[in-house]
Amino acid sequence: MPWYAVYTKSRFEDKVYAGLTQKSVGTFLPKIEVWSRRKDRKKKIMIPMFSGYLFVDLPEYTNERKLDILSTVGVVRMLDKPDSYEPLQVPDPQIDAIKRLIASDVEIQPYIYPKKGERAKITDGPFKDIEGVVIQADYRRHLFVVSIDILQRSVAIKLEGFQIEKI
Repeated sequence: MPWYAVYTKSRFEDKVYAGLTQKSVGTFLPKIEVWSRRKDRKKKIMIPMFSGYLFVDLPEYTNERKLDILSTVGVVRMLDKPDSYEPLQVPDPQIDAIKRLIASDVEIQPYIYPKKGERAKITDGPFKDIEGVVIQADYRRHLFVVSIDILQRSVAIKLEGFQIEKI
């Protein structure tokens, strides 16, 4: 069965999944359980394994079927081959591996940390919503040093991984 990747609007994965399922399109939205850190508590939530993506099963790929998928609310595009409008097929072994990973009890964590030199936004703490540049990153300990320009002076602060997101 040929699988294709569909790119969605930010945080529209569930809406697209529901819309495509309603249109009788075979859809796979891999989700993982992660700890959500709130100010007063930690809670386990389910999030898409691949933020902004889901997979569709199209045994018979036609332009009408592609248009049906692209007209679903929240769909941005289908992933295409480079320099072509032909959709990029996701091999069955990769889909099977994702399904096995989801079914296992292994704890999976999405890895979206910014790299050294990239712009980042602080999402928690006293500097919340301030943007800066990552000047040091320790991925094993989930620690980052971000440089923030304040009044044409640079201030470096040390942050934990849950306090920062890539822009």
